[in-house]
Amino acid sequence: MKRAVASKDRKANRRGAARLAAVQALYQMDVAGTPIDDIFAEFESHWLGREVEGSQYLPVEAAHFRDVVSGVLREQRALDRTIDEELKGGWPLKRVETLLRAVLRAGAYELAHRADVPARAVVSEYVDVAGAFLEREETGMVNAVLDQMARSFRSAEYGRTPG
Repeated sequence: MKRAVASKDRKANRRGAARLAAVQALYQMDVAGTPIDDIFAEFESHWLGREVEGSQYLPVEAAHFRDVVSGVLREQRALDRTIDEELKGGWPLKRVETLLRAVLRAGAYELAHRADVPARAVVSEYVDVAGAFLEREETGMVNAVLDQMARSFRSAEYGRTPG
């Protein structure tokens, strides 16, 4: 029994590392305009699961990394509209800091397109990713926006029927 739990924990850690890497990749693509094939090649050969400049990068679930990055690019227009709606009255997404935008897009993609991953796990993981890079206020915004999206996209997981 312990073996199954350890295996599940390892998979969860690899998926969390994939989310962190996906946000970094999306940020790099947004800032530098790096094409997706170059991002995949660079991250998979030089970053993921390797030591870089004294920092050890965790092994990742490569399929999840690729899915989040390519899914955000494929669905970006719809994701951005949805995020803008959740930011209502606030700052439009296009004016949000690049890293924060990458976190919101990645989390929104998983909530909208990865029903196999529990919504609460998605929200929690992306709040953790945000906390690694952003200030407390921005991390709180990630939590609020993704939680609202989760309740909208996955109302059944929160004990409500869609309405």
